[in-house]
Amino acid sequence: MTVDEGQVVLCEVEKPLRVIAEAFEKLSAMLIAENNDLGVARFAEAASLLSILFSSLGIAFRFAEVDYAAKVRDLMEASKSFDKLPSLLDHDIKRNSVRRQGCRSRNLLRVKQGMELVKVLFEEIISAEGNSLKESASTAYARVLASSQGWAMRKAVAAGMYSIPTRAQLLKVLNEDEESFRAQMQRYIAASTPVIQYVDHLFLARNLGINW
Repeated sequence: MTVDEGQVVLCEVEKPLRVIAEAFEKLSAMLIAENNDLGVARFAEAASLLSILFSSLGIAFRFAEVDYAAKVRDLMEASKSFDKLPSLLDHDIKRNSVRRQGCRSRNLLRVKQGMELVKVLFEEIISAEGNSLKESASTAYARVLASSQGWAMRKAVAAGMYSIPTRAQLLKVLNEDEESFRAQMQRYIAASTPVIQYVDHLFLARNLGINW
């Protein structure tokens, strides 16, 4: 399944957030079953499902969605040459290209950050009160993405935060009520955490760092 096909399928389902939560639960279970190893294709397929969430959050995250989707597509293409994520990373290390713009290791890190952005956003939404999501979205962006993006992008995102949908509007888009919304967010948080930690470990174990 391509990234674009994944987005179409997700748009057509009645409960997209549930599809996302289920996909990451399967990915997390696969991580355990395969002795802390993940295939590039499986990782990219699950990651592609998050694009619909970014596009649902208004123009502030539309910039992130376009960049994120492009990097997921690159990982899908990489899956034709690399079976597992560690082999992809080790290939770039041998070529001394890990931090090079457009390299697949860099794209892997950015996709992981996209997963983490959604996780932190959901944590903030769960703990927040009221109908506005602006503060939750701003906090999530500041914690996860802001440091890796340039001044122009940060400024554009900040301006776009005023178009963030309300909690009620997002519930309607995702076809959830408050109770089910919380439940599906918690499912994603729990399932994505080991996947995010796994990718972090791939970089940290190779002394590559993750804050770049």
